[in-house]
Amino acid sequence: MDRVAFSVFGIDVMWYGVLMATGMIVGTLLALKEAKRVGIKEDDVLDLAIIAIPIGLLSARLYYVIFNWEYYSQNISQILNFRGGGMAIHGALIGGILTGYIFTKVKKIDFLKMADAVMIGMPLAQAIGRWGNFINGEAHGGPTNLPWGIMVDGLKVHPTFLYESVWDFGIFIFLWLFRKKKQYEGQLIVFYITLYSLGRFFIEGLRTDSLMIGPLRMAQVISLVGVVGGIIAHIYLSKKNKQSTIE
Repeated sequence: MDRVAFSVFGIDVMWYGVLMATGMIVGTLLALKEAKRVGIKEDDVLDLAIIAIPIGLLSARLYYVIFNWEYYSQNISQILNFRGGGMAIHGALIGGILTGYIFTKVKKIDFLKMADAVMIGMPLAQAIGRWGNFINGEAHGGPTNLPWGIMVDGLKVHPTFLYESVWDFGIFIFLWLFRKKKQYEGQLIVFYITLYSLGRFFIEGLRTDSLMIGPLRMAQVISLVGVVGGIIAHIYLSKKNKQSTIE
């Protein structure tokens, strides 16, 4: 499939960017809807989006470049070539969450309440964005004989981008249905991080283009941290909520 969606004044606009932008817009609209429901000012969400989205993109690229430094150290001009692909969702999450934390502290907003509202659309945005990997011919797995395998360079391989897209969409549906039943502020982001990390750990094991740190797949290491951290956060916040209820 052609990686170019369309051209504007001779500048090619890539499908990768179109799908990422679509995901971010959808995620922001859902965040605004959820913020209104829970009593967060929509202007605060928009202000956060204006700051966090660019920082998230830069963080995603920086993360990818760092773990591919052997290549980029010899191709400095490609470091900011966002249109060529090469973005790491873990980098975006780290940058976005840190930005959100600082933003809420400055604005004196409940961080966990804001995080729940903002992150509700994140998995759906990811589910949409993953199809950019398909168009770029990246983020696929090793050889397979399964009927849903895709052809890449004449070889039938696992469509790991599809596995993650489906997993992310399932997380979104779960969070959307669960959001009115949550027991404490922060439960949605805790569940999101835990569930995404769990799925990513197994999916990453099938990929052939993983970012590595020595012999380890970096995404799997981060995913294990996400699962363990999510479980600990759930236990801590659940107990804290019960204690505040009793008091």
